[in-house]
Amino acid sequence: MRALLSVANRDGIAALARDLADLGVETFATDGTREALAADGVTVASISELTSAPPLVGGQVKTFHPAVYGGILARRHVPEELAQLAEHGIGLIDLVVVNVKPFAPQVGANVVPIDDAIGMIDVGGVALLSAAARNYAGVTAVCDPGDYPQVIAEMRELGQVSVETRQRLAAEAFAAVAAYNAEVSGYLSHISARRFPSRLTFVFEKRRDLPYGENPHQRAAFYRETTHRRRSLADAAQLQGGDPTFNDLLDLDAAYRIVTDFMGPTCAIVKQGNPVGLAMQDSLGEAYRRALQGDPVSAYGAVVAVNRRLDEETASEIAGNAYEAVVAPGYSEGARRLLAAKEDLAVLSVSDSPADGIADYGIADLDFHRVEGGLLVETIDRLEIDRSQLRVVTKRRPTLEELNDLLFSWRTVRHVSSNAVVLARNGALVGVGAGQASRLVAVEIALHRAAERATLSCMASDAYFPFADAIQLAAERGVTAIIQPGGSIRDAMAIEVADRHHMAMVFTGRRHFRH
Repeated sequence: MRALLSVANRDGIAALARDLADLGVETFATDGTREALAADGVTVASISELTSAPPLVGGQVKTFHPAVYGGILARRHVPEELAQLAEHGIGLIDLVVVNVKPFAPQVGANVVPIDDAIGMIDVGGVALLSAAARNYAGVTAVCDPGDYPQVIAEMRELGQVSVETRQRLAAEAFAAVAAYNAEVSGYLSHISARRFPSRLTFVFEKRRDLPYGENPHQRAAFYRETTHRRRSLADAAQLQGGDPTFNDLLDLDAAYRIVTDFMGPTCAIVKQGNPVGLAMQDSLGEAYRRALQGDPVSAYGAVVAVNRRLDEETASEIAGNAYEAVVAPGYSEGARRLLAAKEDLAVLSVSDSPADGIADYGIADLDFHRVEGGLLVETIDRLEIDRSQLRVVTKRRPTLEELNDLLFSWRTVRHVSSNAVVLARNGALVGVGAGQASRLVAVEIALHRAAERATLSCMASDAYFPFADAIQLAAERGVTAIIQPGGSIRDAMAIEVADRHHMAMVFTGRRHFRH
């Protein structure tokens, strides 16, 4: 039996090579792997001894040789192919252990000139892995160091690797090759400024299986994007508590995306994908208290996110309520100590930098919606608005306090399921109407949630008001200012009602649906 080793990830490779030697396997390795093994006291043969040829083209051509690919690709059940190998003095290669250095971290860690980036693309390792996986009926293709122990165990017990394991490893090898090529494709599409290439490629690796999906009868898993991403929930380190469920992860993602959309100290409390509490204040503790006031009943069993390092004061108040999970960009020692007393509370920390320094290839600016048999892709809805773009359409202009709350509510309504209406006052959410087919009903729900707090509040709507009845209702309940896209054929009626009630109304010219 013969083996070929060529690995960028050297974890466990010395132990594997020793085990192969103990089993009497003749082992060859490419120069870099061979040098790493030699430094660990393990001696294996050079690939050049197999090919009788030195590395060529600056070391790029080492394994592209009939002595390598013939030994890998020959089908063991086809006598003619085995006879050809014998005629040319080529032996079989039964085990191919190859992993390539991930492309995205290399080009993402620093600014890399295009010629250098192209030079980083691995061709030989990808080809070796593909060839071995294709012929898994007779060859074992291994790309993950985590599989070394099982391979050795089966070789010791069975004298070979079982066909079931070879098939599984082949599938993993082809997935690794596909993922690597997707990283390269994403990079080249990015530098070509192709936001929507004809074939969209991206890569996900499984972080863990989940107990179930949205419902107990659904199976689920959590995958992490390895390219085209920024800091996110997928990079979060879990510091304590049970693993968040599928629904918890959805809410945590929504909550963290909300708070990172605001510049000042901000806290969001999210349930069922929508904020039930949100506030931006001068301190994190005050932001949490104001967020909790938004809907303290619905906050039970929700998740909490903040956009600042969680301090001891705020942690103490969070620990006094029943939440499923908390996510923050960091925690003080006092905060960690207080939260640790709540053993069932999942506590997650999101790093300032994505794992491995992976670059944003542009797909981080895309959003995806799965449809039956396909995928809808769009650019992410960014706010991208400044005060100069706002158009006051009523006789009364908003006061400075109203304008601040209008801008806060306008930023907030983008994160609420359409049809969406929110009410805000003094930098805090006081009412939410989410996911309604009727905009009037969304207003009614937001006003009901706000109750007496609707008085002197500001209202934001993610799309225009098709009729003026919702504006009339808001005015009757004490709303003083409204921000909305405008664009309805009945805008004049809406403006007339607002003027009649001495309200201020601002048009943004931009809709923010979120389905």
